[in-house]
Amino acid sequence: MENEPGSRLDKVVSSSNGRSFLLETLFFQNGCFLIVKEGEQRIGAISIAISSSNKVNVARVIPSKYDSIFINTIAEKVSSMINGISMVSLYNKNQLQLEDMKAIMAEVMSIVGSKKHEEQ
Repeated sequence: MENEPGSRLDKVVSSSNGRSFLLETLFFQNGCFLIVKEGEQRIGAISIAISSSNKVNVARVIPSKYDSIFINTIAEKVSSMINGISMVSLYNKNQLQLEDMKAIMAEVMSIVGSKKHEEQ
């Protein structure tokens, strides 16, 4: 089931600040959904990116109250890595600190990188 389109993976990400986030990923043949949430089962800000011919276009569907650049960066990076569509939802209670962003981004890159490696 791990290699099939629509495969899902959940991870808990903890930052050095003591904050915990649940990272849910859902992969498809042409893209993925990433959901990052803190504490509650909520949909947060949403950004969508699509990669085509070495160019990435990103759109904000629901703007972020705190971290719009961060969510756009995740969407763009993932889209370029998988050469497809990336939808990212981020729900956080407070402004993210640098340590939080590093922990989330490191886990996202690890998951997407290993998934890309599995497909090759």
